[in-house]
Amino acid sequence: MRQTFHIDFVKKSKIFFGISLGIMLVCLILNLFVFPTLVDIQFTGGTIIKYSYSGSLKTSELESTVNDTIKEMDNLKKDTISYSYSENLAASKNGKIVSLQFTGNKAVSVDDKTAITNKLQETFPDNNFEEASSSSVDASKGLNFFFKCLAAVILAAVIMIFYVALRFRKIGGLSAGVMAVVALIHDLIIVYFVFVIFRMPLNDNFIAVVLMILGYSLNDTIVIYDRIRENRRKAGPKVTTGDIVNTSLNQCMVRTICTSITTIVAIASVLVVALIFNIDSIVSFALPMMIGLISGSYSSLCIAAPLWVIWKNHKDKVKMEARKNAEASSKSSSKKNNKSKAKADAKSEAKTKSETKTKKD
Repeated sequence: MRQTFHIDFVKKSKIFFGISLGIMLVCLILNLFVFPTLVDIQFTGGTIIKYSYSGSLKTSELESTVNDTIKEMDNLKKDTISYSYSENLAASKNGKIVSLQFTGNKAVSVDDKTAITNKLQETFPDNNFEEASSSSVDASKGLNFFFKCLAAVILAAVIMIFYVALRFRKIGGLSAGVMAVVALIHDLIIVYFVFVIFRMPLNDNFIAVVLMILGYSLNDTIVIYDRIRENRRKAGPKVTTGDIVNTSLNQCMVRTICTSITTIVAIASVLVVALIFNIDSIVSFALPMMIGLISGSYSSLCIAAPLWVIWKNHKDKVKMEARKNAEASSKSSSKKNNKSKAKADAKSEAKTKSETKTKKD
């Protein structure tokens, strides 16, 4: 494959690492002090009530009405409520949807739902409020679902390490697999912060995006490792690992960028439609997916392979130092043996001379 770029990825690796760490640090500060993490009832337990309505209204007035209503309810007044808005494209009359998410250990009772519905219909008589659907998740089941999702992600990462280790064992596959997973963790952290900063609750969409990014980013990384293996075979052992990796990354750069752009354009078109029609469930999948793809391409080129070179050089340095120490120890031992042998020879010679002299006397 022809090399069209000449970027020294290995030499500039500290810059790339600094950019990633800087972005994560800023996002972490925002997460801790500005944008707390929102978690869907699928993980925490609770109830979602969806109301359909027509016309336009101020969301602040709607939320204020619901908040004032639940303050009088003993079972709900301690719950945290979050709101999301979307449109029902199939509806001809009440085409707008507002979702009320109650995060708590107890499900919303029928009486409480009726009271909220009556209050909305009374306060907004021209908007035709109707309860569209209601679903509840037990807190223990939500936590169980979360751990199952987490186990699926961890299992996928472990399988990826073994796969890369077996396929690229000739270039140190296990370390290559570990560095690929480190790059994947980088992508997952970025996706998590996208959900946090754009105020999207962590739900099954988050797990779906995570698993898709795992596969997509790993695909890019495997293509790069395959190129490294091929170039290593052609170049021979005299060429350094850093030079091999730089050449491979520059050869794969166009392919990686073009593939990412094609996928991002397709997802962006879906995102635009979802934003126009205010479909939150699609937005919370497409937007993190787009940014995750960008992060995945970046980590494959600028994180995984350069990090692997640093580890490989460190490992070679340790081996070289161990070899030098062994050689020095061997030389030292040889010198001691030579000295001991010389002393023994001297003693033997002196003894022989003494015995000869005694015989003459």
